[in-house]
Amino acid sequence: MEDTIVAVSTALSKSAISIVRASGPEAIAIVSQIFKGKDLKTAESHTISYGHIVDGDEIIDEVLVSVFRAPKTYTTEDIVEINCHGGMYVTNRILGLLLEKGGRTAEPGEFTKRAFLNGRIDLTQAEAVTDLIDAKTSSSLKMANLGLRGDIRKMIEDFRSRLLTCMAKIEVNIDYPEYLDEEQINGEILKPAVREMLNEITKILDKSKVSAILKEGISTAIIGKPNVGKSSLLNALLREDRAIVTDIAGTTRDTIEGTANLGGLVLNLIDTAGIRQTTDTIERIGVEKAKKIIDRAALIILVFDYSTPLTEDDYRILELTEKKERIIVVNKQDLKKQIDLSRLKDYQLISAFNQADIEKLENKIRTVCQISDLVDLDYTYVGNARQIAKLKQAKDSLEDALSGIENRQPSDIVNLDLTAAWKILGEIIGETVEDELVSEMFSKFCLGK
Repeated sequence: MEDTIVAVSTALSKSAISIVRASGPEAIAIVSQIFKGKDLKTAESHTISYGHIVDGDEIIDEVLVSVFRAPKTYTTEDIVEINCHGGMYVTNRILGLLLEKGGRTAEPGEFTKRAFLNGRIDLTQAEAVTDLIDAKTSSSLKMANLGLRGDIRKMIEDFRSRLLTCMAKIEVNIDYPEYLDEEQINGEILKPAVREMLNEITKILDKSKVSAILKEGISTAIIGKPNVGKSSLLNALLREDRAIVTDIAGTTRDTIEGTANLGGLVLNLIDTAGIRQTTDTIERIGVEKAKKIIDRAALIILVFDYSTPLTEDDYRILELTEKKERIIVVNKQDLKKQIDLSRLKDYQLISAFNQADIEKLENKIRTVCQISDLVDLDYTYVGNARQIAKLKQAKDSLEDALSGIENRQPSDIVNLDLTAAWKILGEIIGETVEDELVSEMFSKFCLGK
């Protein structure tokens, strides 16, 4: 924490500008050694200075340098950001000069790690930074911003405060039973408070499936026998010609992937080889891969051909997917009917070339995924896997406490479970977190963040 760290904070590629960032006690002094322009040591905080980066007498680049003085900065330390031209060579050259003058290469996520360790943000806000960068839709962006502005932290702090109140009253009753004016804690007082918190956490966990889908998307496999229009459906959902479409059965011999945004719901689509009995070695490999994808996919779009009778291959596919979350689609409704629809249940009749049919299918997908109205997203939509896991542990401890109350266990025994829940919730915001977890979490951040 005493080092001054430096890193390139923008993508290292050919671009209009790049930002090289330095943070630490010597940030201003180090950058001053390679900056020709206004004296940065006298520059006011949150100001920008024009000048040049130099290496001795050689001018490296024309730049703008931003100075942010502690403590009102991202890391609460002195920060200097060099806005240079976005060439990879010039950016690396400037980074190299900063290292020569005493800077240390930042570890992944070290800027945000310092913000956390210096108390500017809590652990949920740090995780929200990554969620914000990785956001794929307006819904996942909104969830990230809820975390970033501290809404999740406030929720957790409220739970911990209520637990602490219960714990404190129990301790007073245990240590000072002679204080008759102090509220006597018994099951009738503890039980409603614990049950209320338990119900609230349960509701949050119930929403976590939807939250995870909004954040990560849902793995969706398009399955069916050859030539039923799987690739046409993939192209229609992606709004682009990603897969080759022909009348020849078995055109798709390997998986084709793409991402579709259904108004806040991301579908991670996989178009698979048509499943059928085949002697073709290459096609058979594709069929086997398709069967493995069925096992991994969270949602199956099962496609049949309106213009072709059902075959043994169709029935085999129905059997393969019967235990999966699936949507049955009967494609090519613009052609002459040959299929016996009485053999199928809850199907969507479409033509992959009809936009209205595709929109109806998208609405069906949103319904199956329990994504309907996303306008009312709030802080109770927790999509972070670590936070969800900790909430589940806290729920278990509260359930143990409630069971102890109902079984009339001594209050000090119940207090152990309440204390466990309080500590687990503290791990969510970083109040009681171990150093190893902090290091592991920030190691997954990108360099320069």
